[in-house]
Amino acid sequence: MAAKTLPQFLVRNARDFPHEVAIREKEYGIWQQWTWAQYLQEVRDFALGLVALGFNAGDKLAILSDNRPQVYWAMVAAQAVRGTPVPLYQDSISRELQYVIDHSDAVMVLAEDQEQVDKVLEIKEHLPKVRKVIYDDPKGMRHYTDPLLTSFVAVQEAGRQLARQRPGLFEELVAAGQPEDVALMAYTSGTTGAPKGAMLSHANLVAAIAGLQEIERYQRGDETLAYLPPAWVGDTFWSLAAALIVGFTVNCPERPETVQENIREIAPHFLVAPPRIWENLVSQVQVRMEDATLAKRWIYNRLLPVGFEVARRRMEKRPLSLPLRLLHALGEFFVFGPLRDHLGFRRIRSAYTGGAPLGPEVFLFFRAIGVNLKQVYGQTEISGVSCIHRDDDVALGTVGKPFPNVEVQLTEEGEIIARGPTVFLGYYKNPEATANTVRDGWLYSGDAGFFDANGHLVVIDRAKDVTSLADGTKFAPQFIENKLKFSPYIKEAVAVGQGRPYVAAMINIDMDNVGKWAERQHVAYTTYTDLAQKPQVYELIAREVERVNRDLPETTQIRRFVLLHKELDADDEEITRTRKVRRAFVAKKYENIIEALYADVAEVPVKSVITYQDGRQATIETKLAIWNVETAAVSV
Repeated sequence: MAAKTLPQFLVRNARDFPHEVAIREKEYGIWQQWTWAQYLQEVRDFALGLVALGFNAGDKLAILSDNRPQVYWAMVAAQAVRGTPVPLYQDSISRELQYVIDHSDAVMVLAEDQEQVDKVLEIKEHLPKVRKVIYDDPKGMRHYTDPLLTSFVAVQEAGRQLARQRPGLFEELVAAGQPEDVALMAYTSGTTGAPKGAMLSHANLVAAIAGLQEIERYQRGDETLAYLPPAWVGDTFWSLAAALIVGFTVNCPERPETVQENIREIAPHFLVAPPRIWENLVSQVQVRMEDATLAKRWIYNRLLPVGFEVARRRMEKRPLSLPLRLLHALGEFFVFGPLRDHLGFRRIRSAYTGGAPLGPEVFLFFRAIGVNLKQVYGQTEISGVSCIHRDDDVALGTVGKPFPNVEVQLTEEGEIIARGPTVFLGYYKNPEATANTVRDGWLYSGDAGFFDANGHLVVIDRAKDVTSLADGTKFAPQFIENKLKFSPYIKEAVAVGQGRPYVAAMINIDMDNVGKWAERQHVAYTTYTDLAQKPQVYELIAREVERVNRDLPETTQIRRFVLLHKELDADDEEITRTRKVRRAFVAKKYENIIEALYADVAEVPVKSVITYQDGRQATIETKLAIWNVETAAVSV
């Protein structure tokens, strides 16, 4: 019987290539690995253990953990008994967890360690449906006696006992799985309200990977790194669904802090990352080059533009002259090759950015150094990805073309809509939102866009976020923000201007990079707030804003900006766990700062309450400087 569900693909892999490595994790400095046969055994034990605990078809298993093999085993185990995994963001605070666990009707929770267990136990009185909390790492939990708790290994032991009592039960359960069963409940980021539980079926995920495989060259033996939040559909797309269907190897990092080091060790064949990761990598390279010797800086500054020119010409399918080819060969030897090796990209065939638009400067940087970076586009509701660049057809500023099995069109208002076998089943317990999102089989994305002359989709911004200045000039805040974030000194930005005479910006500095710059400039500082309000730092950021203005039409150039006293934080509900700005919330919270950007004032007093991850709160009181920016004339 052909595999049609993810557990059935696992059974196929364990049968057809049992001794090939399926998954690894670095622990105590050593890479531990499991073959497909061992992967299946871990899943079988845990799945039957869930059954022994009373987990039934249709039940939900909430998962709260960093990327570990146990996460993926648990997800497939829940699916094997026709239940549904509900991955949660591991940095969520208790009240966020409470909403998702309760709304999803989860009857069990898998929590990685003591920290995550404590979060769940703190809210257990508000989780009446939860019958068991399963922990993976027992460190620090010797004296925990709550009857809700049981360990991952204890559940697996219960599974082995059940297997002895009822031989063949696991195989029966897996065989009973249907393509239409809910394989995943992924909660949306909730930029405009409470998160919604998007239900994806096995058929959805299998169709999504089938569409991808018609374009990309994945094969058994390939390596990738699973380091993005398991709650993000992109991780499920590659680290679970694609890995099971194709049969490549997934590597889990030792810790979140060692991801870059682990990438260098693994040298993955492909890698997916949201824009912030690519922006951080560019920032790291830029900062390191500032600290490099004069000779290295000279070579880098002379040859990097060659890489940019070659990348542009290749994307535009223009020929390379002989002198340019020779210079590029020098760049490959002295700059591009060593940079790829340093970043861990020496074997990479494809790299992807998705989740939000990536600034064109960052995108071009990686293609300039020889990384085949491509933009992907999609939503949780369409199984993660629906559009992608082809290797021989990459266009700057676009998200490529739709998968062969997905149809994408634009409404009269310019909203992107799509249909195909990857469109989700609907939102859990929210038929009204489902009806608003899926109409006549078309998924309404909420994104504004257009197709260029070559059929590439260009995403402008969220349709509701494209706005106008007082004189009617249209502008897309996200486009301006992405240009600002190309700077190594800017971590986050919010462009404002709706109904106003000009565009202004609220900016978060990058504490690490600006801190290093301040040390080199002998600028003393204490806290983030203190550093952000230094006149020298304002001058530094003003130069970065002026650089961005040179690439913007005069009518939408940034005229004034403020450096915020704190980073926008998901714990303070200012951004989502996927780092998307909650614009309406931020506009209301920082209303007095926005008003000051359009008033004849040089500073604005602020009083702000910040929330720490443990729930403690603190109040910040200070004054923020408002800076004017010289606008740049744009040549036509």
